[in-house]
Amino acid sequence: MSTFKAPKGTYDLIPPYSAKYLAVREAISSPLRTSGYGYIETPGFEDVDLFARGVGESTDIVTKEMYAFETKGGDRLALRPEGTASVLRAALEASLHKQGNLPVKLWYSGSYYRYERPQKGRYRHFSQVGAEAIGAEDPALDAELIILADQAYRSLGLQNFRILLNSLGDKECRPVYREALQTFLRGLDLDEETLRRAEINPLRVLDDKRADVQKQLVDAPLLRDYLCDACKAYHEEVRALVTAAGVVFEDDAKLVRGLDYYTRTTFEFVHDGLGSQSAVGGGGRYDGLSEMIGGPALPSVGWALGVDRTVLALEAEGVELDIPAATAVFAVAIGEEARRLLFGKVTELRRAGVAADFAYGGKSLKGAMKDANRSGARLTVVAGERDLAEGVVQLKDMESGEQTAVPVADLVATVQAKLA
Repeated sequence: MSTFKAPKGTYDLIPPYSAKYLAVREAISSPLRTSGYGYIETPGFEDVDLFARGVGESTDIVTKEMYAFETKGGDRLALRPEGTASVLRAALEASLHKQGNLPVKLWYSGSYYRYERPQKGRYRHFSQVGAEAIGAEDPALDAELIILADQAYRSLGLQNFRILLNSLGDKECRPVYREALQTFLRGLDLDEETLRRAEINPLRVLDDKRADVQKQLVDAPLLRDYLCDACKAYHEEVRALVTAAGVVFEDDAKLVRGLDYYTRTTFEFVHDGLGSQSAVGGGGRYDGLSEMIGGPALPSVGWALGVDRTVLALEAEGVELDIPAATAVFAVAIGEEARRLLFGKVTELRRAGVAADFAYGGKSLKGAMKDANRSGARLTVVAGERDLAEGVVQLKDMESGEQTAVPVADLVATVQAKLA
């Protein structure tokens, strides 16, 4: 065994299980790629202040969970704990918002890092696919992203997830609610840390998962009762558009999410088969984030869906993804002349778009055929000296067991026809 192991709270993706993750990433990103979203990739670490300003200095992510460090040159950096701030920073740095085509629609996929207590569904290194629509204030964009996420999950065969929806108001109406909520919280029996958080960002207290805190929040004032007319109208339009698309959601007046930058629309995808870590993804509108990190006013909306948790949700429902075998054709050569010929044919098959593999390592016929079985290939090509003397190879159907002689020159076309 190796001396080293993966760090606590992390995981390795290893074939064939890793194919599930690739399939989930593909399914989540597919609706985005056909809806005008272009791919963006950002560094795995950023300036600490990008997250402190954007995510929020009072959040657990910044105060407790962020992997922050100082470089030899004295720069203060952090492994990215989420994707939105990084993507918006990159869009601003590249002046994408100045190219005259707003909103800028971007999607991304990558690993993120938070120092949390590891448990099933919550890791210190995790994978997400996200989408951001930057530079437009339009309820149709909010609805579009909710619909696309729902479409992605449905395409995977997921059924038992729920969409929670709420509005967090804006800079006009939220301050009034903030004051009412703070007054309410000051009258509760809360620990010093929670009371301190209530003074900085009282909405974060609503997101506290502890049962003793939630019990005291039953009669907390609700933001929906404080929304201004503009926020009410905006939220109703989002609800109407999502409903018209046939997407079912639940209104959740206490949904706030864990990041400070959200305004107006906020939503979460939850799966009841995952226990305490029920959220599989979520997002919302963040109209003031650009200004928080030094950019111009760029109202925006986005989401991130957890690949890890989506895989767990699929397993909880017993959904088996239709993942094709990595190898369609496996070649087994007997003798050096056959080895050279079949290696050339494997190359031809690959160039023709056929997933093909080869029996490496000079194994016996019995050992090579075991490899062919393990590969999951539908067809196996076998050739020895007698076959080559006759100008043929043996093509075996691994499902039926039927074996036929095929002229060497016709092998690629025959294989393509059988796999079609």
